[in-house]
Amino acid sequence: MTAEIESLVLEHLRAIRAKQDQHDERLDRIEIRLSAIEQTLGSLYALSGSDRDTVQSLTKRVERIERRLELTDSH
Repeated sequence: MTAEIESLVLEHLRAIRAKQDQHDERLDRIEIRLSAIEQTLGSLYALSGSDRDTVQSLTKRVERIERRLELTDSH
């Protein structure tokens, strides 16, 4: 290869390497964001389970109060 061709090839390889570095950095940022989203979703699932338990508990208490006060329908 001539010096000109070698120089051109090296220039292209450097450009490819620079673009690859940009992609690597972007992928790292995306992975960090995805991890944060996964953690948030996990927290939301845990909270929804806790809320469901709270609602069930309150429903049972209200039903018990209605029975004691004889407020339930006789259907």
